[in-house]
Amino acid sequence: MPELPEVEVTKLGIAPHLLGQSISAVNVIDGRLRWPVPKGLPTVLPGQKVHAIERRGKYLLIELDMGYLLVHLGMTGTLRVLPCSDPLKLHDRVTFEFGKLSLRLHDPRKFGAVLWHPKSKGPIEKNLLLQKLGVEPFSPEFAGELGAEILYQTSRKRSVAVKQFLLAGQAVVGVGNIYCSESLFEAKIHPSKAAGKLTRPQCSRLAEAVRLILKKAIAAGGSSLKDFVNSDGDPGHFMVQTKVYDRKDQPCKVCKTPIKQIVQGQRSTYFCPSCQKR
Repeated sequence: MPELPEVEVTKLGIAPHLLGQSISAVNVIDGRLRWPVPKGLPTVLPGQKVHAIERRGKYLLIELDMGYLLVHLGMTGTLRVLPCSDPLKLHDRVTFEFGKLSLRLHDPRKFGAVLWHPKSKGPIEKNLLLQKLGVEPFSPEFAGELGAEILYQTSRKRSVAVKQFLLAGQAVVGVGNIYCSESLFEAKIHPSKAAGKLTRPQCSRLAEAVRLILKKAIAAGGSSLKDFVNSDGDPGHFMVQTKVYDRKDQPCKVCKTPIKQIVQGQRSTYFCPSCQKR
């Protein structure tokens, strides 16, 4: 599933091609995504210019003259900029034409989303899908010890495991399954530890680890377990750097203890029982 690094890599890939360009046509091939694609997009969007492309959590926010496109990649979605002359592929769902270029949402499982937030409805930050998201890991609000304090305060009295606490995204967004395992290893915290029992020093290490792991993942082009490719069609390479994820029974890269695998919330978790004592 594309997480924050994959969405950020996608944003960085498509922005140079689209910023300052105007949409010439919209083609909704199959609008039956997680939420139905608004039927009026092919009429409303042509002629509007792209002013900015931002990311909020796992949503891409494409600012146009009259509003924002909210794009979510779902579980298997990718966004690529291709020549309009390239033939459509099976599972291409929506295309946005920019003269000779085409921005295409390819989504085999149709869990992605393309939504429209007109500026007449207020700031994009007020959109209901964005309001409950936690702080961005690279924002000033999460920098240094501010991030540690956010993790500490939001985790108080929470009996849920720290990994599930991070995955929920209500404290900090973007720490997906792979990056949870890697961040907790980096911070030397057992994934089953109750979130409410985290100490301030542990929260400090964890906030720093989250920023470090996500930065490394973005630099590596994200992670490609199956479907994800960037806007150029290339897979991410973070998986070759993981220290615990998908390394069951392999020696820990720090202490040589075999890596363990457990299941939490139907998701695989990997950790070192020596480096990450409960």
